[in-house]
Amino acid sequence: MDPGFTAEQDGIRRTLRELLHKRCGPEELRAALDTPRGHDPALWTALAEQLGLPGLALPETYGGVGCPVTDLALAAEETGRALAPTPLLATSVLAAPLILALGTDAQRADLLPPISDGTLTAALAVPAPALATALALTGPRGGDWSGGGRAGGIQARRVQGVWRLYGEAAQVLDGHSAGALVAAAHTGGFVRSRTLLFVVAGDAVGLVRTRQTALDATRPQARVQLRDVRADLLGSEEKEAAAAVPQALTHAGDFAAAFLACEAVGAADRALERTVEYLGRREQFGRAIGSFQAVQHRLADVYVQVQAARSAAYYAAWATGGQGGQGGQGGPADRGGIDRHRERVGGLALAQALEALRRAAAEGIQVHGGIGFTWEHEAHLFFKRAAGDELLFGPVHRLRAHAAEEARLFERTEVSV
Repeated sequence: MDPGFTAEQDGIRRTLRELLHKRCGPEELRAALDTPRGHDPALWTALAEQLGLPGLALPETYGGVGCPVTDLALAAEETGRALAPTPLLATSVLAAPLILALGTDAQRADLLPPISDGTLTAALAVPAPALATALALTGPRGGDWSGGGRAGGIQARRVQGVWRLYGEAAQVLDGHSAGALVAAAHTGGFVRSRTLLFVVAGDAVGLVRTRQTALDATRPQARVQLRDVRADLLGSEEKEAAAAVPQALTHAGDFAAAFLACEAVGAADRALERTVEYLGRREQFGRAIGSFQAVQHRLADVYVQVQAARSAAYYAAWATGGQGGQGGQGGPADRGGIDRHRERVGGLALAQALEALRRAAAEGIQVHGGIGFTWEHEAHLFFKRAAGDELLFGPVHRLRAHAAEEARLFERTEVSV
């Protein structure tokens, strides 16, 4: 692994930081959270037009920039610093890779170009709270998380050659505003039980979407109800699609974990930076409280934890990108030469990054004293991001436990004498 950045990567990060500094300050951030969408459409348009961020890791064939997925993950560090409320995670990290991996040529040509230019947003709808399970971050892929033929979840049935979906999914990231949904649904009952992915138009008849109150307002969530909604199977053949879905979700989970880890590192770094700035201004007993050794020791521990998390996040981004694979096409296993351990390091990196963010945010609240405990202070936005991401994609101990199971660290071996 080469720890250095290319000139192109440095340029993307620098331009993105400057843009977010101008367009996503504290006041703009809170104003965007209060809108019905939960994000600023003008900022999203600027990110698409000036940087091509939504299509950064999509092939040029579909209007994307054609960069490796590593570049998009590294860009997440800057969006994390600003806690930018954009549909980037839902659209470009969760939905678009699944469309690219499983969609037919016609579906790709129809959906990916508008995603690349920012005119179409998308969301992945799975039954709550099964997002981490569906992405194989906290448990083995497969299982009956999509409904399993029982009440609950989303069910699919084929009526006169047309797929119809019914059921509901809560905690769908940006599900209330997405122009298209990639919905995971169960079909086949107990005999031919399988999970398939479907594309649902945002204006489909029978689709009811309601924005929910979320712990982390910078990650808007929605409850999606499907009342006999018409949908298109993502892929061409049912059997082939069913066989490919688990692997595609696992690859999407690996990339999402690396993306989220980089984002959490950026947020942790900014939280620590803000705390250090405050300690240089706040005086107690006639001197800046940042000069007290006890305070310095606490923040030094946070700094070390953040730097360790950054190293893990960068490695996860590099590993998920397959050492520079082009255009974000497929996962590491599709290109060969990447061992199983390297494929699944995203969960461990995410666990370490979330811990670092929670620690940096908690220390920031504590050190800010009375003002830090008020909901109106920005320190709480970082703490809510850490807690919210852990609820959606964790918790940390399950991320690590699953990684240990994948690596067979605690597998009992028999030794013959």
